[in-house]
Amino acid sequence: MTPFSYARAGDAGEALRLGAIAGTKFLGGGTNLIDLMRETIEAPAALVDVTGLSDAIEGTDDGGLMIGGAARNTAIAADRRVRTRYPVLARAILAGASTQIRNMATTGGNLLQRTRCTYFYDNEGSRCNKRSPGQGCDAIEGFNRIHAILGASDSCVATHPSDMCVALAALDAVVHLAGDGGRRTVPLVDFHRLPGDAPEVDTVIRPGELITGVALPPLGDGMRSTYRKVRDRASYAFALVSVAAVLEVEGGTVKEVRIALGGVAHKPWRASKAEAALRGQSATAANFRAAAEAELADARPLRDNGFKVELATRTIAAVLEELA
Repeated sequence: MTPFSYARAGDAGEALRLGAIAGTKFLGGGTNLIDLMRETIEAPAALVDVTGLSDAIEGTDDGGLMIGGAARNTAIAADRRVRTRYPVLARAILAGASTQIRNMATTGGNLLQRTRCTYFYDNEGSRCNKRSPGQGCDAIEGFNRIHAILGASDSCVATHPSDMCVALAALDAVVHLAGDGGRRTVPLVDFHRLPGDAPEVDTVIRPGELITGVALPPLGDGMRSTYRKVRDRASYAFALVSVAAVLEVEGGTVKEVRIALGGVAHKPWRASKAEAALRGQSATAANFRAAAEAELADARPLRDNGFKVELATRTIAAVLEELA
């Protein structure tokens, strides 16, 4: 491991001052960054510990919630307001990783975690454009069962690993950022990038910027939500396909629907085509299936992951039927 310095920030201002130095990384729970450092994928010259920043989960004036950037995953999933008003988020968090990891992982770190693509982690024997831009992508012709079927490019077919972020995408969450240029907000659905020809850039966060929190807008009384994760084993496995959905049905008709997918793209995938196909339509199994098929019509599976198209289609339809 490359030697590095360590400092603990007492507040956001100090974190930004320390983080402005080139080669510095912010450290939350370290459940991803430390692994990357061990594997020599990341080699920061300095770490700034930001776990002392806000971990509050507070109500907002509009009836939503503001979750601090240092809030632990376990605390979020256990919060009564999250469990009753945003069950999709609580269930997504509980579906991810082990209890020990959830006890350490933070909101900001979850949003910034990097892909678990095997080729990305193989620093010695595999080509990876995300790890080393311009090197090539061995996953495209390699063993690509877990890789993307939507939004991929010739440069990268990796998937985003987070469960929490899929739920946040379905909830229309907003990321709050602070940096030298002041504070700004970015919708969660726009925070992560598709690979294009620059897969090494995972998000739209700017150098030195810090995630200070994530805002959840209120959900109407008639809106129900849930999360379903399909994986190879019952625990400690990343999603082959996951679905976060919010649905409101009135008089048998879909009044509002939001759907996000995990395990299928380089970022949490908002299923906008399926949503558009369902609004104002009857809440029937046939319509749910048709909407899911419309969303997956643009899928471009690789040699080993064609099963994800039908798996995602069925999972979307099943989740919507459950909520309806």
